[in-house]
Amino acid sequence: MEHGALSLLPAALTLVLAFTTRRVLPALFCGIVAGGCVLYASSSDLSDLNVLDRFLLPALASESYARILLIYLWCLGGLLGVWKRTGAAEHFARTVGEKVVTGPRSSLAFAWLVGVIFHQGGTVSTVLTGTTVKPVADRYGVAHEELAYVVDSTGSPVATVVPFNVWPAYIAGLVVGTVPVIATEADALAFYVRAMPWNFYAIFALGSTLLFGLGLLPWVGAKMSAARTRARTGQGLDRAGAQPMLPDAAAAVPEGYTPAMVDFAAPLVVLASLAIVPYVLTGKPWINEAFGACVLTVMGVAFVRGLTLKDLMEAFLDGCKAMTIGAVILGLAVTLGLVTKELDTASYVVTLLGDGFPAVLLPAALSALCMGMAFATGTSWGTYAVVFPIAMPLAWALAADPTYLAIVFGAVLGGAVFGDQCSPISDTTILSAMFSGCDLMDHVETQLPLALAAATLGGVASTVAAAVVL
Repeated sequence: MEHGALSLLPAALTLVLAFTTRRVLPALFCGIVAGGCVLYASSSDLSDLNVLDRFLLPALASESYARILLIYLWCLGGLLGVWKRTGAAEHFARTVGEKVVTGPRSSLAFAWLVGVIFHQGGTVSTVLTGTTVKPVADRYGVAHEELAYVVDSTGSPVATVVPFNVWPAYIAGLVVGTVPVIATEADALAFYVRAMPWNFYAIFALGSTLLFGLGLLPWVGAKMSAARTRARTGQGLDRAGAQPMLPDAAAAVPEGYTPAMVDFAAPLVVLASLAIVPYVLTGKPWINEAFGACVLTVMGVAFVRGLTLKDLMEAFLDGCKAMTIGAVILGLAVTLGLVTKELDTASYVVTLLGDGFPAVLLPAALSALCMGMAFATGTSWGTYAVVFPIAMPLAWALAADPTYLAIVFGAVLGGAVFGDQCSPISDTTILSAMFSGCDLMDHVETQLPLALAAATLGGVASTVAAAVVL
């Protein structure tokens, strides 16, 4: 069923309300209700107005939401709860602070390095980096907006320029057979590697984030500058009135329990090993198994080292409870994603590009299209699924040149990452804010100017590169 411009209404309404009211929950719900109204306007079926049965229940019963809830929220929530009870996070912060980190700049540089190391992309990277670095950054007075930006800006961008993750295999499946030079999956994987240097947004995002962490970026935006000044002058790691999704409540370490590095390091080693080693050997990471083993490891180590079973279970449940608001927001975000898919919003956005662009402007135009689409829908992979099968043959028809094709490929790759990274309804944005202890809209509003600057440079660079090749 064709919905035309009305297919944009749910996502547009959600974004407008989120930025104007700074309340993401009601904004998401209003967007979902708007989706039901758009469907009803086309079908005249009253069941479309019942958004509970039409959208909410199917979305919350989906495998993707179950994975988010069980793995990223409950497993990681339990992990953080146990770390708080054992004092592992604070002990790690003190130890690293004495040996590696000496202040705010080195804290953020350390965050950037950890984000690059945990380069699995998206939710995995943001959760791991935020969890690992937050205790250290808090110790040295790093604003939560700063940390959330570094965590988010190394999460997905690095996954698109380091091929040792699941992104190349997914995208290869989308582009294989679309043009003569990508006839097989092996061709597609090789072309992905060839196109990585032309992914200008990811390169500029990673470079500017490193400069930001080192305090060498000449411009950071008014709101980010204010956040940095506030934190450095001791006025708080969050702005007054902020509502972090992950409460930072202190938990007393039980008498007789001595925190140690093994409490913090052992579960992360297990997690990283199960996520990376199987990928190297088989091409498929064991993400679900990795997070499950991680939380079992932290509980096992704490129990062996003397934490009582009662304290252990209380700590685990306290950590899970702290994730409640994040679970609700992510549930509504997944539901809105189902709404936009039902309305075929992405396909309509693609039609807006039209056929009239000169070849030299196509990379920047496609990048901007992907930025807007991923920002409105909250997903880079969904954007890739719609745009790549159209963009590749279009680029080849305009200029049958492999280098020009790689420039277009990189533009699509980077544009969708920008939208996913910056959208307040993206799971990576939500989890970056959550595990950095930051208010979601504070994170979005302080990150957006910096990401836009990198995206602008990327658009200019892709246009110049296309002009040289053509």
